[in-house]
Amino acid sequence: MNHKPILRYTANQRTHHWLVAILFFMAALSGLALFHPALFWLSHLFGGGPWTRILHPFMGVLMFLLFLGLVIRFWRANFFIANDRLWLKRINRVMRNEEEGVPPIGKYNPGQKLLFWTLLICMWVLLLSGLVIWRVYFSNYFSITAIRLAMLLHAVAAFALILSIIVHIYAGIWIKGSVNAMLHGWVSSAWAKKHHELWYREVTRDDSRVERPDRPITKKG
Repeated sequence: MNHKPILRYTANQRTHHWLVAILFFMAALSGLALFHPALFWLSHLFGGGPWTRILHPFMGVLMFLLFLGLVIRFWRANFFIANDRLWLKRINRVMRNEEEGVPPIGKYNPGQKLLFWTLLICMWVLLLSGLVIWRVYFSNYFSITAIRLAMLLHAVAAFALILSIIVHIYAGIWIKGSVNAMLHGWVSSAWAKKHHELWYREVTRDDSRVERPDRPITKKG
């Protein structure tokens, strides 16, 4: 096995990811402040109730646009392949960290791919429903029934998005090395081969002809 470190995420990709993460937390906290009176105290983080109402939709739109940039970067790597179905059937082995006999997968495992498409759907629902209930600019063009339905969809999508992000954070902490990859960009060859063997093979095969022996392996995308 090649023991050189492998670049999983470039500095630009990591910065992009963390900007989306920061905006998610800001939009989530401001949205929760507006969702229920018991959580209204969160509005103090944004300068009070009026400012929370003003800032929340703008933060949501910016979050969507930046997330769409991530989708453009990574959507190809999140298509399902044949091995993904077999991997899901043996998810119990993965959960026990016994990945011998589990089919090799690409840059993202099936769980990450499901999360990716779930996030994308939730983001679209939040954007479209949010536009309908954005009182200052758009809500006057819709009926009360449409606004009420949009508010319900907005709450459901926000709840699903928050749960998905919690799962995302937990999985990143649970799989040792994942958080480090998003903080520093690099993973060990052993980590790549164990968790994403098809991606490991692709990276080492494509770059072995051009990298010097004393240089770490890099692969964009």
